[in-house]
Amino acid sequence: MAHQTSRSCRPMSWAGLLVSLAAFSSAAAGAEPRKEIVNTFDRGRESWQIYDYNGGIANGGNVFFLPTWEKTGGVENSGYIWGDDSRWRIDTPEDPHSILAFILYHHWITLDEMEPGRTTPRPTVSLPEGRLDMRDAEVSVRLRGDGLDLKGAKCYFWVMGGSARWHYTARPLNIAQGTWGPEERFVLPNDEAQWHMSWPPGGGRLDDTLKTSHSCGFSFVGFSEEVTGKFSMDQFRVRLKPR
Repeated sequence: MAHQTSRSCRPMSWAGLLVSLAAFSSAAAGAEPRKEIVNTFDRGRESWQIYDYNGGIANGGNVFFLPTWEKTGGVENSGYIWGDDSRWRIDTPEDPHSILAFILYHHWITLDEMEPGRTTPRPTVSLPEGRLDMRDAEVSVRLRGDGLDLKGAKCYFWVMGGSARWHYTARPLNIAQGTWGPEERFVLPNDEAQWHMSWPPGGGRLDDTLKTSHSCGFSFVGFSEEVTGKFSMDQFRVRLKPR
């Protein structure tokens, strides 16, 4: 797809970011460890974003867009979020090339709890306070496609932590067309034979990634050209295993 020149990311304020991160670190220091992530999307986007890789500019750096939030139309007419090919872009350094259609940095959750109603994308800053142990975590989600052309790709859940991103390739996810598919539920095994590391070359072990995860999301991998159409998500949940 030829990307429109209007595709852009609103500039972030580094001064505002530093203030937010300082407040986040202070609040996180006294907080109870997070036991789960629950996104019903009944009140908004709930910290999720869409990854555009570089905004179409060489060495352009990370570019993010907010997904669209719909108050109704989700599972049982609940709220839900969606993105499309006007906001994602092929991440060419990934091997194989990937599209990170939905992405969630764990510390965004706490920042949005402190600052609800934010209308601009947040940058990526990996903080120790935002890391979660996702070894053997149980994930569930409802997915939907409308006019979604995967171009031969499969949809996977991915986790990034330590120094690597791993896609859970042993469990491709089903995306129903024009309707909400049944719940996808799976456990994240600490077994590299069931995963693929896409970035960086020579990156770290799966155990380190899951144990110190700072972000996760849904990817398209294996396409012949950029995936097009509308991709929607509802009722996302991660139940962390007690340690």
